[in-house]
Amino acid sequence: QVQLVESGGGLVQPGGSLRLSCAVSGGFSWEHHAIGWFRQAPGKRREGVSCISASDGRAIYGDFARGRFTMSRDNAKNTVYLQMNSLKPEDTAVYYCGAEVVSYCSGSPNYWGQGTQVTVSS
Repeated sequence: QVQLVESGGGLVQPGGSLRLSCAVSGGFSWEHHAIGWFRQAPGKRREGVSCISASDGRAIYGDFARGRFTMSRDNAKNTVYLQMNSLKPEDTAVYYCGAEVVSYCSGSPNYWGQGTQVTVSS
């Protein structure tokens, strides 16, 4: 079992920044498992934000996130981060951390955190 705990969400004004954290524990291996961030806005389907594969440790991003969001990981702290800059009202959503059981970013994680709410509003 893998446990994921997100934190760092909140209310921010348009143009502002937030950094989300996801603490990872349990049977997760940075060398063998991919991990990503996803979000779900009210009335919309869950969508991928970014993902780091185990093979090369490089992050990939959804089109809306590229250039504004940065995903990183700290293996020593067993934590992944999502730095979000230039936030827009349409970024309002619950953000989830998702861990794969495979080394690549399939887009369908097997393990999910409880989510953290991000609200972008003036």
